[in-house]
Amino acid sequence: MTARRIELKHPGRFYIGGEWVEPAGTGTFDVLDCATEEVAATVARAESADMRRAVQAARAAFDHGPWPRMTPAERAPFLERLAERLEAMNDDFARIWSIESGVVYRVAQPRIGLFISGAFRQYAAMAATYPFEVEQRAQTGHRGLRVQEPVGVTAVIIPWNGPAGLLAYKVAPALLAGCTVIVKSAPEAPCSAYLFAEICDEIGLPPGVVNILTADRAESEELVRDPGVDKITFTGSTAAGRRIASAAGERVARVTLELGGKSPAVVLDDYDIETAANTLGGFFFGYLTGQVCHSLTRIIVPRAKHDAMVEALSAVAQGIVLGDPFDAATTSGPLALARQRDTVERYVAQGLAEGARLATGGRRPSHLNRGFFFEPTVFGNVSNDMTIAREEIFGPVLGVIAVEDEAAAIRTANDTIFGLNGAVFTNDRDRALRVARQIRSGTVGHNGPRTDFSIGFGGFRQSGIGREGGPEGLAAFLESKTIVLDEPA
Repeated sequence: MTARRIELKHPGRFYIGGEWVEPAGTGTFDVLDCATEEVAATVARAESADMRRAVQAARAAFDHGPWPRMTPAERAPFLERLAERLEAMNDDFARIWSIESGVVYRVAQPRIGLFISGAFRQYAAMAATYPFEVEQRAQTGHRGLRVQEPVGVTAVIIPWNGPAGLLAYKVAPALLAGCTVIVKSAPEAPCSAYLFAEICDEIGLPPGVVNILTADRAESEELVRDPGVDKITFTGSTAAGRRIASAAGERVARVTLELGGKSPAVVLDDYDIETAANTLGGFFFGYLTGQVCHSLTRIIVPRAKHDAMVEALSAVAQGIVLGDPFDAATTSGPLALARQRDTVERYVAQGLAEGARLATGGRRPSHLNRGFFFEPTVFGNVSNDMTIAREEIFGPVLGVIAVEDEAAAIRTANDTIFGLNGAVFTNDRDRALRVARQIRSGTVGHNGPRTDFSIGFGGFRQSGIGREGGPEGLAAFLESKTIVLDEPA
């Protein structure tokens, strides 16, 4: 594997108030190529003063600038221009995603466009269809209006596993709503946000509407607590989400939280085991090496089919080709971070200690001496009270859980603090719908993982608050106001 660099125009600066500004301090973050462990870029590290400056710029743009005072129809062309430039630079974003996060390049190329340019096009179109103003008769007989107004200055905190797509599905609806935003990138994967800032600068967004910087946890918490920030939208771990919700609650700031998951795939007795295993294992191991919050990681099967499922998933895992994400032969890349690989190793050891059977994988591959690689791993004889069935691993580890019947499968699926995603495998559509309605999660797919941001995405219980994508994703950045006029309806 050769050394790769990510080329940015202003890696040592932040995009604040419509300008590329010098940071307050001299600190930096090294961004590693997760397949080679070599430095691919170095970016500026924000300090408290930088965070305050970004909030002030966003606050001034919202309180005094033109952006919130424009109509949605006037803002939509800016979103269209963003979409056009994102489409033109699709390959740049795909390449960054592969270097920073480990997604296979040929998977990243078509998928990144669905997220980034697709989000901006979807919300630009909503300018003409969303009910921003509805007239209705008040109880007194007066003319009433229900209007939707922007929630205000929004802190957008994005993770390292899918930064470009998650940025898009937060920033696009926020901009259409009329909000101004401060994007806080993860230190491990900030480069797609820098590229997005270059596009914002190029198309001429009003100053302060979009502000972008990279900071660590302490500075991020300052952003959450800043009274100049009206709303926080965050994607990340449930533990971090709890901290953000607590801090935001102290001042009743608005929040959207998209958090962790431990999602079930319920394979019913009429469905072919090999077909289910190929669907589940192929997608899970091949897309971001399991570093996806909505991954279907608890495979719940009838007891009589447990061994067959373990064997079939193991065969899929053993057929995965680990390697350089840019190699055409590779079907799964590395984990994004050394510490994430360490975490996966700890969970594997915990699973063994608690009595699960390691069917395949469970270690670093011997033929790859560089990069944060970990073998696709399958556990059998998993019970739902084991740590590997309770906690989000965020790596290439699947567990197979045996149950007696459909009712037990539903109970097991719901026996979790999470509720982000799920799936039901059955040849019977009506049965699929009946079981899906009983699974407590934000999305349930039929015969496969079927999350869809264009409809809406988010979780029940400790998997989050609110929804992203679709009309609900726009509503999250709006406040509803009632106006009653002194005139008859």
